[in-house]
Amino acid sequence: MPLHNNHHLYASLRSTPSSSSSSSSSSHSFISKILLLLTLLPVSLAAIAFILQWRGGVTDPTTLSSPGGSHQYFPGMEPSALSHLSHSQSHSDCVNLGRVNSPSFPYYHNWKLDFGASLTPKICVTTSTSAGLEQILPWMFYHKIIGVTNFFLFVEGKAASPEVSNVLESIPGVKVIYRTKQLEEQQAKSRIWNETWLAGFFYKPCNYELFVKQSLNMEMAIVMARDSGMDWILHLDTDELIHPAGAREYSLRQLLLDVPAHVDMVIFPNYESSIERDDIKEPFSEVSMFKKNYDHLPKDTYFGMYKDSVRGNPNYFLTYGNGKSAARIQDHLRPNGAHRWHNYMKTPNEIKLEEAAVLHYTYAKFSDLTSRRDRCGCKPTKEDVKRCFMLEFDRSAFIIASTATEDEMQKWYNEHVVWGDKDLKLRLLRKGVLTRIYSPMVIIQSLRESGVFSSVIASAPSLSKENFLLSIESSNSSRAAGSVTLSSRKAGRNKESQAATRKVLSIESAAFHEVAVPPLSPPGVDDNDLISHN
Repeated sequence: MPLHNNHHLYASLRSTPSSSSSSSSSSHSFISKILLLLTLLPVSLAAIAFILQWRGGVTDPTTLSSPGGSHQYFPGMEPSALSHLSHSQSHSDCVNLGRVNSPSFPYYHNWKLDFGASLTPKICVTTSTSAGLEQILPWMFYHKIIGVTNFFLFVEGKAASPEVSNVLESIPGVKVIYRTKQLEEQQAKSRIWNETWLAGFFYKPCNYELFVKQSLNMEMAIVMARDSGMDWILHLDTDELIHPAGAREYSLRQLLLDVPAHVDMVIFPNYESSIERDDIKEPFSEVSMFKKNYDHLPKDTYFGMYKDSVRGNPNYFLTYGNGKSAARIQDHLRPNGAHRWHNYMKTPNEIKLEEAAVLHYTYAKFSDLTSRRDRCGCKPTKEDVKRCFMLEFDRSAFIIASTATEDEMQKWYNEHVVWGDKDLKLRLLRKGVLTRIYSPMVIIQSLRESGVFSSVIASAPSLSKENFLLSIESSNSSRAAGSVTLSSRKAGRNKESQAATRKVLSIESAAFHEVAVPPLSPPGVDDNDLISHN
């Protein structure tokens, strides 16, 4: 009996490891199946999603927050408008604005970026321009993105043509002012026309005349800005972009929001485009390298690298180096030339920003050489160009464009404007004299790829025959008024001199009437000792 029990006990002991091994094998098999299922499930779901999206069965998530009536299209991607545009629009301004790929830009209410009422502070930009849509639209919508709500555009030439001005007038927050005979007569009676601080620029052609026009337009823009409830005003050309570095977000609105309340004017030192090719077509989208302003460089670096930075040109920058400024809208505000603002009753409290800048895309296209030549009727001599241009490089460029062959111009352009020496570029980039800035390029390229510019053009109301004829007449009178006004200013001394009728300034405000600030070159090598002593 004991032997029998021992036999059963031995049998049970033998069977226990066997059953344990079987249970372990079954558990491993179950885990393997679970892992296989978890691996196959996301792969299968991804494959199904890809097939559905490829067949058009999935709604694009970028359209889920679109407002009612938008048909769930990304802003600027409406197929009917764009397909109509691609077949019907052949104007040169629209060719480079109509490229559309996939949606790649954040959703801002709608393509018009009309959010002026919700922004504080309210910022406006005024400009005097003769550019076309291919330059104005990227410039304008870039500044809309960084917080500008209103634009006061004083237009002439191409910008005043019906096909351009009709589009501009359709954009919310944009006011277009034409250079008509009536405008000229109104400005001839303005306060600053009858004061002395701008008088040194009168009766001179080309850049001097432009400087006077800009100042007169800025005076009118101040009134428009106040009537529109603006808090800040800037004067920019359409080849300049504000780079709001140093703010908590890439926003001019945020930058000015952080300015102390006692500050009246904010100065943006300018950086100058440093192109690396001679075939640039769209500077805002193709240029990423800029030369820093003297104010943003250590003095030793600036003067130590000055010779390498100049490359045989007259100055550190090709054109101006004294930046642009934004002014707080307040009583007695007036322009002080195209680069600064002033106040009749006090010296403005101003600050100069340490990181933010205005990016100046000057001579970024080879065609900029001939466009300056075609706008000015001066003789290409060293003496006569002084009468027309304030800066030395502009004078040299005008003479070359007026006297050289196409090949000679191309060679001169590559030697004086294009940065082709890779070793020199690398050395100046390491020293901080040159810098790379990509934000404007990315923003404008995203706007273009999202179809924003195409939508603006396509959405502009078509001109009726009557309005078209009126626009043509307005454009013609604008051009005629410009020539009449110029000749009348030149011949003003034969009539009753306008200078003789200027108002006598009151004693309390006369002290604040400084000479207008012109475009100024940055410090030169000869200024180093003077700056050191100061």
